Amino acid sequence: MRFWSACFYRLCRHVLIGPVLHLPRRPKIVGRENLPRHGPVIVAANHLAVLDSFYLTLAARRQITFLAKREYFGRSGVVGRLQRWFFSAMGQIPVDRRGGSTAAPALEAAIRIVEQGGAWGIHPEGTRSPDGRLYRGRTGAARVALETGIPLVPVAITGTRPDRSIPWWRRRVSVEILEPLDLTPYRGAGAAGARAATDVLMLELAARTGQEYVDAYAREWKEVET
Repeated sequence: MRFWSACFYRLCRHVLIGPVLHLPRRPKIVGRENLPRHGPVIVAANHLAVLDSFYLTLAARRQITFLAKREYFGRSGVVGRLQRWFFSAMGQIPVDRRGGSTAAPALEAAIRIVEQGGAWGIHPEGTRSPDGRLYRGRTGAARVALETGIPLVPVAITGTRPDRSIPWWRRRVSVEILEPLDLTPYRGAGAAGARAATDVLMLELAARTGQEYVDAYAREWKEVET
């Protein structure tokens, strides 16, 4: 299954999806040297739009595995079956991403990915930004990085969120792959260390993307607003 998943990923990247992503937004990719082509790595990016994961994979030049919402694999009908087939063929793993007590299986799945030499991709905000600002990050990526010693690479993405103030022909996506975070000061500090490392990660992303930082979880902010 892993062989066919890798083949399908390359087909999508070079033929089916990659060229379509290049044409309208002409992505500018910076810092590819900071992301190893082989070996375990955790890739953490901000989340402005659905296409973020696609542009992140396009920039990485290697297959990145995301933990997809279980709902994507459980929808009924023809569309549901096609969606389930696509995510499975791309090697994505269905998990419950709500956090709290349900987070353990997701973290276990993430650890399996990196222990097998893979690249785990994650948007620490847990959901798309509702208003273009950068929200507080969940600690999962930092926890796995601290537990395994595997590099945590921040990725700053801009230009994927619709902006009617800019003519479509001038819109351009930017993907900046930053240097791996130095997590040495946070090792051995348990949950507090993971929280501090995550805050550093999110502030680094905010500085690179220019997004205003909100020290609240995006899902909670949505509930307050509604």
